[in-house]
Amino acid sequence: MANCNNLFKNFNNNLSITKTKKDRLITSKGELRKKIKDHFAAKHPEYVPKFRIQGSYILGTMIRTKDDTCDLDNGIYFFPKPKVSGTILQGWIWDAVEDATTQKPDHRKKCIRVIYKNDYHIDLPVYYKLCENNDAEKPHVAVKDGEWLLSDPKEFQAWFNKQKDKEGQLKKIVRYLKAWCDKMNKKMPNGLAMTVLAEGNIVYNERDDISLRDTLQAIEKTLKNEWKCIMPTTPQNDLFDTYKGDKNYFFGCLKDFISDADNAIDFEKNQLKASKLWQAHQGIYFPDGEDADVDDKLNQLINKAFLLKENKAQTSTAGVIVNTGTGVVNNPLHKFYSEDEE
Repeated sequence: MANCNNLFKNFNNNLSITKTKKDRLITSKGELRKKIKDHFAAKHPEYVPKFRIQGSYILGTMIRTKDDTCDLDNGIYFFPKPKVSGTILQGWIWDAVEDATTQKPDHRKKCIRVIYKNDYHIDLPVYYKLCENNDAEKPHVAVKDGEWLLSDPKEFQAWFNKQKDKEGQLKKIVRYLKAWCDKMNKKMPNGLAMTVLAEGNIVYNERDDISLRDTLQAIEKTLKNEWKCIMPTTPQNDLFDTYKGDKNYFFGCLKDFISDADNAIDFEKNQLKASKLWQAHQGIYFPDGEDADVDDKLNQLINKAFLLKENKAQTSTAGVIVNTGTGVVNNPLHKFYSEDEE
């Protein structure tokens, strides 16, 4: 019963990184690119790296975590296929950025991660294509101690841009879901999986709180029917194949979230109390609501506006707009600015 749509709009803004952090992030991205270019020019001149920002930054679904950090996916592309393995190429990237920060880079399975402690990290996945200008050809990503795998972030970006709505609700729902996963104490599905689940199950509504609740219900139904999350673009794999978390924990968190969302929307009249229910799952950036029945206040305002518009409004001795009573004073006809001039 407590409409928290305005709180979700503020929450969406609160999930965005600050301008100063964004500026630092972009500066660091540029510095890493220069280090990599210079390193390859000096050490491996037969390989010329090209770069492309991808992932949540380019999709508009990046969030700042509960620890006030964020990440940027800065893809590195080589043309044609390198004569060395993907693992060796990753190692050369590691060498290029070894001294970029005080903390040594992390050689992960599909990227080199450069960590800017307590601020952000930049992932550097490595790809190859046989021909740079052949859009029909799909790139391959390097896998540590493994074979090159098909992967096409650009194709996923194009797919997402086709799915998103003009009002931007899909992007917001993705951000809310990612904030929920970040809030939980144990490992949850990654941002890519939550993006795919959001698109496949979103229930649009003029209110974000209702849309999120209904989307959660749809996700629960979908995953209970079949525990899988198929990538809609190359390589069209099941994203849950690499999920190392506890499926039962995920469903337990999902059930609790839906229950509190139901209470906040359908039963709790006080917006402050409703906001506490949302905060339990959305985290510290979700704002406190007003300590009042905001729906009732809105209805009263709408009723008063109607009385003024219809020239039925009177003011009581207490200064309250009414339409009848003892000792009331008739109000003059009110002209709303949105009305057409006669």
